[in-house]
Amino acid sequence: MTAPLTPHDQPSDGQPGPAAPAPLLTEEERAERRAELRAELRQAAVVAAAVAVSGLLLGVLWWWLAPRVPLISDGKAVYLKNSEGEQAIGADGTFALLALGCGAVAAAVVFWLRRRGGVPLVVGLGVGSFLGSLVAWRFGAWLGPTSDVVAAARAAGRGVVFDAPLKLAAKGALLAWPLAAMAVHLVLTALFGPRDEWAPPAEPENPA
Repeated sequence: MTAPLTPHDQPSDGQPGPAAPAPLLTEEERAERRAELRAELRQAAVVAAAVAVSGLLLGVLWWWLAPRVPLISDGKAVYLKNSEGEQAIGADGTFALLALGCGAVAAAVVFWLRRRGGVPLVVGLGVGSFLGSLVAWRFGAWLGPTSDVVAAARAAGRGVVFDAPLKLAAKGALLAWPLAAMAVHLVLTALFGPRDEWAPPAEPENPA
């Protein structure tokens, strides 16, 4: 004869038994995962630095392509030569359009080089893109006409048109690069990223 099962040994009718505990990772598997994480973090840091440095190119393009705002001095004060001009808005729009293009290119290059991606890589791309926008803004303004308007007016002389400093009035344009990079990388990953192999669940064996 066998002893009856206790309530702890036999699940109640219609109720599943206790879930099996998740298998613990071996020390070798934990070390391997830590090594993989460190490698991903290094790749993310390299991507962030490379994308941020490429902001110098965006700064040069912005300085080269952005329309100039003409100023004029009467010897006492400085005025806009054309009060209804849209050059200032054009400078912001030029920066935003160039930043969108840089974001798309950066995302495509990062995806091509590191197709498997990973959260650290995407974070590095986003951080690097935002830093690249900041670098482009400051570098382009530094390349542009001097920010000392009074000195520029004196150097130009009374009644002579000169260019205003290159400014970014709409600071929201700084987000164009990171937003474009994230969107393009997400689309590329969804379309061409690696797929996880799916295996159908095993059918339970029928008791003999």
